[in-house]
Amino acid sequence: MLRVGWSRVTAADKHSATHDLHGALHGVKVIEIAGLGPGPYAAMLLSDMGADVIRVDRPGPVSGRPEVYALARGRRSVAIDMKQHEGLATLLDLVGAADVLLEGFRPGVAERLGFGPAVCCDRNPQLVYARMTGWGQDGPFSQMAGHDLNYLGLTGALTLLQQSADTAPPSPPGFIADFGGGGLMMAFGIVSALFAAKQSGSGQVIDASMVDGVASLTTLIYSMTAQGRWHLDQPGTNFCDGGAPYYATYETADNKFLAVAPIEPQFYETMVGLLGLSLNELPDRDDPAQWPKLKELFAGIFRAKPRDHWISLFDGTDACVTPVLNFAEAQQHPHNVARRTFVENFGVVQPAPAPRLSGTPATIARPPAIPGAHSREILLDWGLASERIDGLIDSGVVIERTVPPA
Repeated sequence: MLRVGWSRVTAADKHSATHDLHGALHGVKVIEIAGLGPGPYAAMLLSDMGADVIRVDRPGPVSGRPEVYALARGRRSVAIDMKQHEGLATLLDLVGAADVLLEGFRPGVAERLGFGPAVCCDRNPQLVYARMTGWGQDGPFSQMAGHDLNYLGLTGALTLLQQSADTAPPSPPGFIADFGGGGLMMAFGIVSALFAAKQSGSGQVIDASMVDGVASLTTLIYSMTAQGRWHLDQPGTNFCDGGAPYYATYETADNKFLAVAPIEPQFYETMVGLLGLSLNELPDRDDPAQWPKLKELFAGIFRAKPRDHWISLFDGTDACVTPVLNFAEAQQHPHNVARRTFVENFGVVQPAPAPRLSGTPATIARPPAIPGAHSREILLDWGLASERIDGLIDSGVVIERTVPPA
């Protein structure tokens, strides 16, 4: 059996007669208040794991091509005008049937709109109310705008990407804080709170902030600094920040690149041997003063042959040398193809659901939804009477959009 986003089920996986092909979060009902970035990513992760996630969209014109926006995969959409009394009442009726509500407004906005934690948790005491912000619900910056780069900068994490103290920090695409420190942390918090609610019968409010999440991602750096193994504020001088010759990228003869990362001595010895060199003839890799000399040596060697030569030499070894691929190459790499790391769904190549669970596999439940495409269907499924739904749609409180045929 093949499922989108999951590898083949083998006989070894079928360890019991109760092997469940529902996702791990099957039966969990989630309301996603439509937003940008980390909130949708958290909702996507929950949906991939089997939760019934409905996205509450605002009325208004539809822009772009929402039907191919992979970040919105797996969810149905209901469009509600929550500025109208009946619209807010409809949302709160949905809250009464939900396990989770997630929103990404600045602190206080949901309260002003009438569906803050106090109102929602009063309606549904078991509700997990998840709030995603950049700076958190309190603190001097809580009401400021911000983006991924700002959160990396304020936590010190951006300096970890510098090559040296006298070079400017880079501007990485917005996924480290937004998705690693934000959406992923939020999804983890939601699953943790759901587990607690199952034990206690009470929900809770989650204050997920990207600045907190990024800080958490740097725990290893604080740990190694305390051990004397890392020099803070000295980028490019540490063993895995580009300073060491055994943890760096090197250009090849065809202007492509290799990722060279044999940190452990035994892996370094394997790489050196495959290059036809002897450890006894090389400068001491454990002496930072020798790093520039070693880097120059390795750079010259790698620059002498094209990338494919080095791929054929190092593939399947413990040298920890791999190609730096572009996105198109990554999709076609034999390892990624074998594991179905990337899948094509609704005409879009995208990363498959992760991680992989043997008994409750993740899957892409459905294509991204046009805002309002499932309004009537969702309201019926979540317990509203058909006559009331007709009135909501006729009055324009709820927008129902017809999905064009494929």
